[in-house]
Amino acid sequence: MSMSKANDASAAARRRADEVLTKKQDTERADARDKQRQAEDAKTAKLKALRLAKEAAEKAARPATPAKRGGAARTP
Repeated sequence: MSMSKANDASAAARRRADEVLTKKQDTERADARDKQRQAEDAKTAKLKALRLAKEAAEKAARPATPAKRGGAARTP
């Protein structure tokens, strides 16, 4: 095998290895991004549930007040 063919074969092998490595790194990044997104979604859902529970507790603790009637006061 001549040096030119050896260099071509070596360069082709290196390119294929780089492509495989790049695909693997891309997959790892996508997996990490998905995992982070899921964690953020879970945190958001938890905070929303806590906020809703707090609002419900505050509403239940408020004394019941009669609704105000609209309109002007009558004068005799």
